Amino acid sequence: MTRTFNPESYGKLLAEYQPKIITTEAENEQAIALALTLEHRPNRTPEEEMLLQLLVTLIEQFEETHYPIPQGTPNSMLVHLMDARDTTTEALAEVIGSLEVALQIINGGTISKTQAEALADYFNVDISLFT
Repeated sequence: MTRTFNPESYGKLLAEYQPKIITTEAENEQAIALALTLEHRPNRTPEEEMLLQLLVTLIEQFEETHYPIPQGTPNSMLVHLMDARDTTTEALAEVIGSLEVALQIINGGTISKTQAEALADYFNVDISLFT
């Protein structure tokens, strides 16, 4: 049996919890607590699912504004991938074709399109990380 969405029931949930744009840390914590309660509720109704989706959207919006993730540079992304995969400079040199060039790139040098393609293939990631 498929349960159908009931606008009246959803309206009651909205009136009870009154979700709104999150502007403070306290409001964010309250929204997270409610979202976790809904997320772990067995047999969630379609209306509760819709409220959960709304809360997640509001939480994400607040956190993207207040806790932005800094964009890395192509070189910092390379160093991160090397650390994460225990890749040596020598192994990178085999991908790039030269130890000297590999060292230059690791130390902030420019990554050419050809080198970016080789690195993306080697690390199995999108080329945009290196461009």
